[in-house]
Amino acid sequence: MDRNAQDPTAHDRIALDRVEEQSDHIESPAASEPELTDGFNLVIDALKLNGIETIYGVPGIPITDLGRLAQGRGMRVVSFRHEQNAGNAAAIAGYLTKKPGVCLTVSAPGFLNGLTALANATTNCFPMILISGSSEREIVDLQQGDYEEMDQLAVAKPLCKAAFRVLHACDIGIGVARAIRAACSGRPGGVYLDLPAKLFSQVMDAAAGEKSLVKVIDPAPAQRPGEDAVRRALDVLKTAERPLIVLGKGAAYAQADEAVRALVEQSGIPYVPMSMAKGLLPDTHPLSAGAARSTALKDSDVVLLVGARLNWLLSHGKGKTWGAPGSKKFIQIDIEPKEMDSNVEIVAPVVGDIGSCVQALLDGMGKDWQQPPAAWLDTLKAKKEANVAKMEQKLRRNAAPMDFHGALGALKTVIKERPDAILVNEGANTLDLARGVIDMYQPRKRLDVGTWGVMGIGMGFAIAAAVETGKPVLAVEGDSAFGFSGMEVETICRYDLPVCIVVFNNNGIYRGTDTDPTGRDPGTTVFVKDSRYDRMMEAFGGVGVNVTTPDELKRAVDEAMDSGRPTLINAVIDPQAGSESGNIGSLNPQSQLKKKA
Repeated sequence: MDRNAQDPTAHDRIALDRVEEQSDHIESPAASEPELTDGFNLVIDALKLNGIETIYGVPGIPITDLGRLAQGRGMRVVSFRHEQNAGNAAAIAGYLTKKPGVCLTVSAPGFLNGLTALANATTNCFPMILISGSSEREIVDLQQGDYEEMDQLAVAKPLCKAAFRVLHACDIGIGVARAIRAACSGRPGGVYLDLPAKLFSQVMDAAAGEKSLVKVIDPAPAQRPGEDAVRRALDVLKTAERPLIVLGKGAAYAQADEAVRALVEQSGIPYVPMSMAKGLLPDTHPLSAGAARSTALKDSDVVLLVGARLNWLLSHGKGKTWGAPGSKKFIQIDIEPKEMDSNVEIVAPVVGDIGSCVQALLDGMGKDWQQPPAAWLDTLKAKKEANVAKMEQKLRRNAAPMDFHGALGALKTVIKERPDAILVNEGANTLDLARGVIDMYQPRKRLDVGTWGVMGIGMGFAIAAAVETGKPVLAVEGDSAFGFSGMEVETICRYDLPVCIVVFNNNGIYRGTDTDPTGRDPGTTVFVKDSRYDRMMEAFGGVGVNVTTPDELKRAVDEAMDSGRPTLINAVIDPQAGSESGNIGSLNPQSQLKKKA
């Protein structure tokens, strides 16, 4: 008898030896196939390699699977109800983090919805990348009528800082890298990245794909000012009898907070913050001239602009806002040389990044810098104290229905007690009055409409602020402004974000008292009377509250901020409260003619 027949173990060994002998001659199919990757995964790899971990967007053809895969690979994907709101979220995420916020949209109409936010990001100098799926080039270029056909790259170019299209999977890494560098370097802004549908399904060797990725090194390198420029600026400052520093949101974006504070305190020069620069130093700081803004701008003789532009928000640096013609000398710190002399002569341009420029001024000042004359400081202090006392009387009103000042007085106290909270603010009267009433105590805690003064940023900004910082958010909205993005309360509830929305409801745009002279329709600026916006939040599982007095408003906001639950407070405001166009009525031309019926 064969011995091996009695030895199962030996038999198994013989069989195994035969298999191994055969495998030496026959290559395993699995071993011969290289590991593969595709366009979807390369986009995700490129973003993650560069520290981008959050995407804001709206899913749909052709980017639905990109969002799913990104989420599956650990990225946070926040899906909105409208692309413009997702784009606004990405833009303010860029402002808060100094990394480009990413908005992901579908083609054509979705791309166009996101484009408004992209243009706004560019205008406000927020680093943002709009990534949109698009139709195939062959069909678009021949205008053959593809699904959502549009030459998106051509449409985007005039409205952003840079625009790129990627056609091959092996170029995704370099395309993402170029977008990141363009968004962050120099003056930050919006960048468009066009990804045709066919790109996502392209397959390539995984090892080659990994090698094609690019990690962006130093995307926003320091740009130090010239020594002559710094010396010139200091020489001009030394001649000032009534110097003033104006801090813009560029100074806040730079995150050079300690240097900016040292510049103010070491020089002893009073400062006026633009709205998104509030909190770089507390608004209660002794050198803050925010409450005496009109006097400070009009009577100053040398003005140092730090990350602020002489655009419409500063009356272009001329006119009655700035006193007698020729009474000012301007020093300007900006990273963009073309910004100098944009409206008036800049006698001492200092070109470079805010941090480097401010530090260079500090180094040049030394420790024995001559402080401004006491008469100038005393003038501003007296004006500030008078204005604050006058305002305090308005803020203490506890009437029902509320006016804007009474309601804002309650919210002013909320922020004073919760300086770490982030305030989002938009509207007409709601915005204009809030930025003067509500003091801020920490940098980058106030987010608002910025340079363009657009409506509709509220919910996008609020969502991104909560996602990026984890801090409680208080969004103070005019009822008109809220309408542009109000459906995102569902998004806030879906992601269970610590956002408290206060809608100042005065039944209309500016105020709720207009009528149609024909009697046929409501007035053009009037909304449904006594609307209950709080019930929108309740519909999605959040907390809704209706309040009619400042005391009720304060209690409701405190409860919302303590709980962290999504909350919407409908704050009933007197329909007659508010002025036409808020504080910028002069920009709204009105017909002086009376036409006969």
